Amino acid sequence: MTRTDDMLHLTEWKNGEKSWSPFSSSEMTRRHSDVRTWMAENDVDAVVFTSYHCINYYSGWLYCYFGRKYAMVITQDGATTVSAGIDGGQPWRRTFGDNLVYTDWRRDSYFNAVKQLTGTARTVGIEFDHVNLDLRKQFETALPGVTFVDAAQPSMWMRTIKSTEEQKLIRDGARICDIGGQACYDTIAAGVPEHEVALATTDAMVREIGDTYPFVELMDTWTWFQSGINTDGAHNPVTNKRIEPGDILSLNTFPMIFGYYTALERTLFCEHADDTSLDLWRKNVAVHVRGLELLKPGVRCCDVAAELNEMYREWDLLKYRSFGYGHSFGVLCHYYGREAGVELREDVETILEPGMVVSMEPMIMIPDGQAGAGGYREHDILIIKDDGAENITGFPYGPEHNIVAKT
Repeated sequence: MTRTDDMLHLTEWKNGEKSWSPFSSSEMTRRHSDVRTWMAENDVDAVVFTSYHCINYYSGWLYCYFGRKYAMVITQDGATTVSAGIDGGQPWRRTFGDNLVYTDWRRDSYFNAVKQLTGTARTVGIEFDHVNLDLRKQFETALPGVTFVDAAQPSMWMRTIKSTEEQKLIRDGARICDIGGQACYDTIAAGVPEHEVALATTDAMVREIGDTYPFVELMDTWTWFQSGINTDGAHNPVTNKRIEPGDILSLNTFPMIFGYYTALERTLFCEHADDTSLDLWRKNVAVHVRGLELLKPGVRCCDVAAELNEMYREWDLLKYRSFGYGHSFGVLCHYYGREAGVELREDVETILEPGMVVSMEPMIMIPDGQAGAGGYREHDILIIKDDGAENITGFPYGPEHNIVAKT
C-alpha cells in the first residue's frame, strides 16, 4: 500500500504576484457583494459555485477542467477558489480573493477543501443547472445535514446587467470581431479551404487581443467559417472543403477575452450570387435591420420575436427559421455558460433593461436542392441604454458589401 500520510492534501500555492485584470477591485467586490446580499436575504450561509462561468465571473480565473473538480466558495467573510494541484499557482494569481489547492493523493481532497471553506454552514447554494447527480450525491455525503438551494438562477440575473467595466471589455471584443471579419474577407477566394480562412481570421484576432492588454491569457478564441451546404447550421464546425465560385459563405468570429465572448456573423458569397439567393439574403437583412430597431429598454424579448416572425411569415419563410433572434452576452462560450433569461424567443418574457447586452441574429436555412439553398445569418451586438441601444458592431452586412470577388 502506498503511504499518503506524509503528503500534502490541502495547501496554498501563492506562487508569484497577482496577475493584471481588466476589472478593478471595486468591480469584483461589487460582484461578491451582490451574492452576499442575496445570501443574507435568503438565509444562505455559503455558496459553492462550480461552473466555468460563475467561477470566472466571481474570481477572474477560468479553470481548465481536464477531469477535475473546481469551485468558488463565497461566504459572508471570504471568497476562495478551489483548484487542483496540477494547475500550480495560476489559479491564485488570477483569483480576486484567496485560493485553496487540493492534491490527487486522496479521492476526497476536493470535498475536504469545500468542507473547510463552508465550515458550519447549514444552507449552501449550489448551481442546480451545473451540478450533476454524482456531484450532488458527493456534496451530500461530504456536507451531511446541509440543505442545498439553487444559486444558478439568482447568479444569472445578477450577471445579465453589465457594469461599465464589462461594457468596455465587450466593446473591445466587438472591435476585435470586426478585425477578424476583415481578415476573413481578405482570405476568401475560390479554391481556398475553409480551415485556411478560419486560421487567418483567428490569428488576426489573437494578435490583436495580445496587443490590446498588458497581460492576457490567450485561450479559446476561434472562428467558424462555413461554405455551401455547411452553412445550414449556426454551429457547424470548420472543414477542409474548398470554396467554390457562387458558394454561400458564413463568417463567424469569436474572440475570447478574460472569459468574455463576443461575436460577429455575416452572410457572404464567393464571386457572385444568383437572383434567388440575393432575394433571400435581402429579406433576411430586412429582418435584421428591423430587429436592430426594436431593441430598446422596456421591450419584452418575446415581443421582438413575435414581430420579426410576422416579417418571415409574410414571405413564407418562417418555416426556415432555426433558432432564436438573439441572446445575452457576457461570461459565456461555446462550451460553457448561457444567460438563458435574456434570449429573444417566443417563450421569454424578460423586459430589456439598461446595462443588458444582447445580439440581433436572424437566420433562415433553405434546404439543399432548393433555389437559394444555404444558411443566411447576420449578427450585431447591442448595449441597451437608458434611451435606446448602442450597436457596437461595425462590420458591414448585405449584398452591397459582402460578395467577395477577387481580381
